[in-house]
Amino acid sequence: MIATAGLDRRVQRAVRALDDPPAAPGWNHAEIADLLGPGPRRAAAVLVATIARADGPSILFTRRTEHLAQHAGQVSFPGGGIEAGDANSVATALRETREEVGIDAGLVRPFGYLDCFETISGYCVTPVVAQIDPGYLVTPDPREVADVFETPLAFFLDPANLRRRRIDWRGRAREICEFVYNDRIIWGATAAMLLSLVRRIEATP
Repeated sequence: MIATAGLDRRVQRAVRALDDPPAAPGWNHAEIADLLGPGPRRAAAVLVATIARADGPSILFTRRTEHLAQHAGQVSFPGGGIEAGDANSVATALRETREEVGIDAGLVRPFGYLDCFETISGYCVTPVVAQIDPGYLVTPDPREVADVFETPLAFFLDPANLRRRRIDWRGRAREICEFVYNDRIIWGATAAMLLSLVRRIEATP
C-alpha cells in the first residue's frame, strides 16, 4: 500500500492540470458504446474533493436519497449535468457542490482533473479534483442528499479493499468494482473514478 506521507502532494502531481482539461469521449467509451450505442452523452461534472487530515487526506462523498429517479441511495461525488450558465466543468462541480451539500466555492480549491468517464445513465462526466478547507460545514439538500461523509484516501490505495463482481445489466454481463467502508458500498461510476485516481497515484513517483 502507498504510504500516506506526502500523499496530498502526490495527488496533485498525479492528476491532469487545470490548463489541461480532458475531452470526450470517456476512457471507458468502448464499453459504454457496446451497451448504449455510440450516440452523444450529456456533459456532466463531479467534484472529487480531498480534505487534509492529520493522518492523511480523505475524500468527500454523499449518499443520495432513496426517492431520486436515478442512482437512488447510492454513494456519489457531488455533481450533476453541465448547465447553460456554467462557464466550464469546474463551475459545474462548484455549483453542484454548493447546491447539494452547502459548501461554498470559497472553501474549495480545484487543482486538476481525472479523465472523462461515461455512465450507463448516458452522461460523460468530467471529474474535477480539488481541496476543501478542513473546517468546512455542510448543509445537505434533503431533496437530494441523505448523508455526507469522508473516507481516508489510503483506504482506496490498499488493493485488499478493492472488490470486483459481475452484474447483469439489460441482459448483458458487466464487471464492476466496489469498495465497502463502514458498511457504505461505493460502487459503479464513483468507484471507477476512484480507481482511475488510484491508478494515477500509483504511476506517480
